[in-house]
Amino acid sequence: MDWQRSLRSRLAARCGPKKSEQELKDEEMELFTKYYMEWKGERRSGNASYVNIPRFYYRLPAEDEILLQKLREESRAVFLQRKSRELLDNEELQNLWFLLDKHQTSPMIGEEAMINYENFLKVGEKAGPKCNSSQLRSLLNYSIMILMGEYLSCSFSIMSCEKDLENYILELIPTLPQLDGLEKSFYSFYVCTAVRKFFFFLDPLRTGKIKIQDILACSFLDDLLELRDEELSKESQETNWFSAPSALRVYGQYLNLDKDHNGMLSKEELSRYGTGTLTNIFLDRVFQECLTYDGEMDYKTYLDFVLALENRKEPAALQYIFKLLDIENKGYLNVFSLNYFFRAIQEQMKIHGQEPVSFQDVKDEIFDMVKPKDPYKISLQDLINSSQGDTVTSILIDLNGFWTYENREVLVASDNDNTADVDDT
Repeated sequence: MDWQRSLRSRLAARCGPKKSEQELKDEEMELFTKYYMEWKGERRSGNASYVNIPRFYYRLPAEDEILLQKLREESRAVFLQRKSRELLDNEELQNLWFLLDKHQTSPMIGEEAMINYENFLKVGEKAGPKCNSSQLRSLLNYSIMILMGEYLSCSFSIMSCEKDLENYILELIPTLPQLDGLEKSFYSFYVCTAVRKFFFFLDPLRTGKIKIQDILACSFLDDLLELRDEELSKESQETNWFSAPSALRVYGQYLNLDKDHNGMLSKEELSRYGTGTLTNIFLDRVFQECLTYDGEMDYKTYLDFVLALENRKEPAALQYIFKLLDIENKGYLNVFSLNYFFRAIQEQMKIHGQEPVSFQDVKDEIFDMVKPKDPYKISLQDLINSSQGDTVTSILIDLNGFWTYENREVLVASDNDNTADVDDT
């Protein structure tokens, strides 16, 4: 019987000489290659032209193709490791700067040192295999930007998701001397604060991803890397969103607003933000449109709120506020929308014992400032193009902002008087 012969053959094979570990591996690889090629062959056409035309498209593996997914992940990891080894480390970068400085060529152009092509080639030879009439500092800065681009590419692939950027900044913190004073317990809040600025301004559609080109093209990375300067002035730190004083200021404000200490902000708690003069109508819209948890705002949502109100001249901030002002979701503001928000300003003026200003006068001034394409509708693009978006939004949502606009001539005169007094002394 066939099964008897098979059994005898199997027993005879087991009694034979034992195979070495390498032979077993070779046999395993041979079987894997055989079955893989058989599987792959089922999905290929028998067209003879495939022998000569190289394949240029490889579909992504499906969820149930675990082996192919593992193979793809491993290949990508090996590729990124190889690319990372090709990059200059800090010591090699410093050596490059030393060589460029040593081989600079006279004469200097202003304060900038120059290098000719002959010396540039010498630097390339001495700098090693990784570095294969230009300004030295510009060349170094260019090298740093290329290096950062490569690091970002290796870290994030083509698009950067929020988690990728969080990991990158977390790893960057120990390399920035200006952040040495931060407690490790604050790292997670610092990372959240830093990452939100990137995504608030570079991801206007809220896709959760940012192009690496956009990260490199904007000034945010420069501001972040500016913290490498151990002698960075206090003024520069105060204006740099990524500095330790700035991050602690924003987080400190959040904690001060959180009166019940539950880690979240209610509408009543948020109403004390800044000068405490934001209208209730506007705050209602914030909690209607923004992500909340049981009617309360977390720190990440608060950061978007702060970035919008502190940067009202920026298109991304105007987009944030415009969405709140557009109560009818029509894509434009009409007289009804303006009146809806300005009535809250008038009510606050009455509470403070002031005579309410006529809405008709304010409406006319807003349309005169913006000059929209449609004389009865103000679009987001109209606000941005007018360069008056910050003023218009302040008039509609903040009593203090409206008072500043209404008394602008008095404030300017007062500033001029103060300047004259200083000059006299």
